[in-house]
Amino acid sequence: MNTGIYPLEFLYDDDCPICLCDVANLRRRDKHRRIRFIDVTDPAFDPTVYGRDREAMLTRITGRRADGVIVDGPEVFRLVLAAVGLGWIAAPTRLPVFAQITELAYRGFARHRRWLSKHFGGIFRRLTPVDCVDSVCRAPRTLDEEQA
Repeated sequence: MNTGIYPLEFLYDDDCPICLCDVANLRRRDKHRRIRFIDVTDPAFDPTVYGRDREAMLTRITGRRADGVIVDGPEVFRLVLAAVGLGWIAAPTRLPVFAQITELAYRGFARHRRWLSKHFGGIFRRLTPVDCVDSVCRAPRTLDEEQA
C-alpha cells in the first residue's frame, strides 16, 4: 500500500442518503483504517484547509491523500476502493477510454445527486448498514428525521 496516499481523507455530505450509504459500507470494510471520513456539512469543518469552499466540495467529491495532494471526482472513489481491497473494481476506469466515460458519468451523477437523494433516498437508507465509529453506532436517518 502506498504510504504517500493513505490514510486518505474522504470528504462527504452527511445530508446525502446516497453518500451515507457509501460511507457506512466503506467504514465497515476499512479494516486497516486507511480512510478518514470527514463530513463537509459539519459546522466545525473548515474547507479553506483544502483550498476550496464548502459548495465546491458538495458539488464534486473531494479527498486528500496523506502526502497532502487534493484529489476529486472518480479518483477519490478509485483510492477508497483500493484502500478497502476493492481496487480491482475501479481498475478499468483508469484506462483512457473508460476514464473519460467514468468522468462523464460521475459529472452526470454529481449534477443530479441532490435530486436522486431526495427521490430515492429511502432506498439508500434501507440499504445503509448501521454506521459505527469508535463503538458508537447510529442507524440511517429516516425521512421524518431529515425533514424535522
